[in-house]
Amino acid sequence: MARRTVRLAIKDARTAKGLTQTQVAEAMEWSLSKVMRIESGEVTISQNDLRPLLTYLSVREKARVDELIQAAKASKQRRQWWDERRFASLVTTAMKQWFSYEFEATSIRIFCASYLPAFLQTPAFARSLLEFFEDELSKEEITARIETRTRRRQAIDQRKVKPQIFMLLDESVLYRGHGHPDVLRQQLSAALEVIREGWVTARIAPYEVVNPGIGHWEILYLGQEDLEHAVLYRENATRDEIIDDPASLTRHLKQWNKIWQAAHDEEKSVELIERRIGELVEKSARTKSTP
Repeated sequence: MARRTVRLAIKDARTAKGLTQTQVAEAMEWSLSKVMRIESGEVTISQNDLRPLLTYLSVREKARVDELIQAAKASKQRRQWWDERRFASLVTTAMKQWFSYEFEATSIRIFCASYLPAFLQTPAFARSLLEFFEDELSKEEITARIETRTRRRQAIDQRKVKPQIFMLLDESVLYRGHGHPDVLRQQLSAALEVIREGWVTARIAPYEVVNPGIGHWEILYLGQEDLEHAVLYRENATRDEIIDDPASLTRHLKQWNKIWQAAHDEEKSVELIERRIGELVEKSARTKSTP
């Protein structure tokens, strides 16, 4: 959150002056990549770098400068589990940003076209999903990404106030094969347990409803529930990105609302999950009884 405050302030001030990132880099005698990484949130900016940059960008009001200096200091000091060295090359930059936003989010809207969202995934389900990409992901990357799912869930469970999560699932999620039927049954049972806790609300979009295609995306609200305080995480296979462009956020929210309204209501969606769990129990029993 602190890093986001600083990078948005820098970006807004640069835009207000009509400057390009290249012009800022040249004026500060920095590399262009350094400016780009600071504005994207990939790296933090030191207080010694921030002070002259703010002066150059005409941000001189003492209260505002002090606020941003303190935010820069906080972003350097506060380290979370995703900052551990062993995750450095095993998860993407966008993922680490996503984890930090999820850690602070007050509410989240999720769309999943093919699988349950990662923070709800059991280790067995996550492995069956990630091993599909074993030609792109190393064994170390797969293991690390499975661990991140567990760590993210633990972080949410430890929060005094959990985020309100609205989860929109395509009906195909209930039927997507993941090896043995017990894997999907256990996964759906785990998700149903969380839904019953009350902080996750789920709706199932039936096959008849048109959806915007494959992939997974989330809108995370950081404070007030408006797009000025939101970011978008978008993932497709092994590619992902963080977006805070207002036009993209607006477009995705409109899509989400359209499908949410067309989906089964919460009660019917829970019934569908329960029914599917029952079918998988029967299927598993038949599999075990087959010689």
